[in-house]
This record gives sequence, C-alpha cells and structure tokens, in this order.
Amino acid sequence: MSRRYVLDACALLAFLQDEPGAQMIEDLLVADDTEVFVSAINLGEVFYVIHRSFGEAAATEVETRLLETPKVRVLEASWARVRSAAKLKAGGGISFADCFGAALANEMDAILVTSDADFRQLESDGRTRIAWLA
Repeated sequence: MSRRYVLDACALLAFLQDEPGAQMIEDLLVADDTEVFVSAINLGEVFYVIHRSFGEAAATEVETRLLETPKVRVLEASWARVRSAAKLKAGGGISFADCFGAALANEMDAILVTSDADFRQLESDGRTRIAWLA
C-alpha cells in the first residue's frame, strides 16, 4: 500500500525555489511507495505568487513543470471539496485557499505537507495529519 501526501502551496514553493524542505518533497516524488496530490486551488496560489514576483512567463513555466511531474496529481475543486474546505474555514485561523489542501488531505486519507504554522490547530485537534517541512 502506498503512502499518500498532499502538498500545499508552501510545500510546492519550497520545492520549486529549492528552499528548506525541498529535499523532503524530492524524496516523496522519487519514492516508489508514495502518491502525491495537489489541490488545483493550491496550484493556483503558487501560480499567482510566481506571477506576481517573476511574471507570467515564469508562472506558466512553473505550472507546466508541475503538471508534467509524473508523480504529482492535481485534483480539481469539486463541490464536495469546496464544502469540506468551507467547513474547515468556518473554524477560523486558516486561509480559504489553505483549507483546500487540508480538505484534500482529509479526503484522501493523506498527510498534508506544509511549513505553514496556521495548520497547527488542525493537527493538534487531530483533524489533519501534517508532515512539517524542515
């Protein structure tokens, strides 16, 4: 049985920009026993961060790189996922975009990979399993 992981925008940016934690993401992407998922909402978050900082061409290049990474499966925001994210958002303390990563992790029985401290409450409540980027 494979281990499942969901990468949030912080994890994706760490990987793409070779920041602390990038090696952990790389290890997940090359391991034989892992599945790696990304919410389309979180990919959109990465797109706008790169676009704002480096321009549209750079954002499009990053988008293409992620979509062509064989291990990464980008999943759309179905109504069930939107509703689940909205319920997490109703609890407060997390951005709505971040809630999509947590909702997807919960749905997929996966571990959310992040460096965003806003997720600490979900982890301490036992609502979401987290792998913290170093």
